[in-house]
Amino acid sequence: MVRPLDLNTLVRLSRRRQRAGAPPPPLRLDLPEGMTEPLGCDAVAVPAALGPRLMSRLPRVGCVYEDGPRWWWIVPADSDVAMEWPSPVAYSAGAVVRNGGRRTPVLINRPEGDVPYTPPIPLYLALCRVTGTTPGWSPVGAGAPLG
Repeated sequence: MVRPLDLNTLVRLSRRRQRAGAPPPPLRLDLPEGMTEPLGCDAVAVPAALGPRLMSRLPRVGCVYEDGPRWWWIVPADSDVAMEWPSPVAYSAGAVVRNGGRRTPVLINRPEGDVPYTPPIPLYLALCRVTGTTPGWSPVGAGAPLG
């Protein structure tokens, strides 16, 4: 004999099914012990194939993480203002990343000192160079009166 399901069982099964199909929650890239973020913290993701080429082109490299298909570069907050990052790049405010079920990003470069940043303009220009993209600058506050 088949027993009918009660309401509690139906709700529990429904929630379990929703969780199974839900994307993993976003996570924030943790800075190494002793690092400070006086300018806030954002992250720039690039395809892993570009990572080594970028490292060799930069005068200073901050914290860099990788999760398999991407490398994540820590930059000061609001480094997306006035810069049109090339198309293979994903910009993440607050260094909060969605890794889509991939493994958790691991630190692969830690700079000396206590500041985690890669300077955003050299990173941007290096990315434009390796992707063959012409740098695009947007005027900050275009159309707004000064003063």
